[in-house]
Amino acid sequence: MLATPKIARVFSAERLVIASHNSGKIREMADLMAPYDITVCPASELGLAEPEETGTTFMANAKLKSHAAATVSDLPAFADDSGLVVPALGGQPGIYSARWGGSTRDFYSAMARVKAELTKCGQAPEGANAYFVSALSLCWPDGHCENFEGEVHGKLSFPPRGENGFGYDPIFIPTGYGITFGEMPPDQKHALSHRARAFEQLVAACFPRDG
Repeated sequence: MLATPKIARVFSAERLVIASHNSGKIREMADLMAPYDITVCPASELGLAEPEETGTTFMANAKLKSHAAATVSDLPAFADDSGLVVPALGGQPGIYSARWGGSTRDFYSAMARVKAELTKCGQAPEGANAYFVSALSLCWPDGHCENFEGEVHGKLSFPPRGENGFGYDPIFIPTGYGITFGEMPPDQKHALSHRARAFEQLVAACFPRDG
């Protein structure tokens, strides 16, 4: 017997909390939401505290953040948990991508650590396989959540290049391109990033279509 396809909840609110205190993520997520005539409210502007990320997967942490923000704000909330996965490092930094930058979230230190760890394990840093993961969770105040995940694969390149984007973008070259995410104009990155791929799924499932 075939399972009944899951029907996602349609988003119909006028306001949406972006459950993040990361300015780069807030900017990118707000840009993705711009065509949908929704007022976005960063968690920091609402005075919402950052919950401790205790999940063991990207999705678990995304759901934890969206649920916490929706519960406290009484508004739908949209959260992302994302990171860089390097297979030669056993999947690290993975869900600890931000923490590799230390308490100050210094991603230049984090990128240097990726290079050092690859060298330590005998893997050439230049051209090492890597991919970004983005887990998106859209949660309502009643606790209902819709969850989506996207990936973009590529290779690492050192030294870091480009001033655009954030996080590990300056060392990541997506497959089929010759420049890093850090060198790409924002609209080009938005068209192919891991976050954009997860967001496409969210829009297809949760946003009403005209006609």
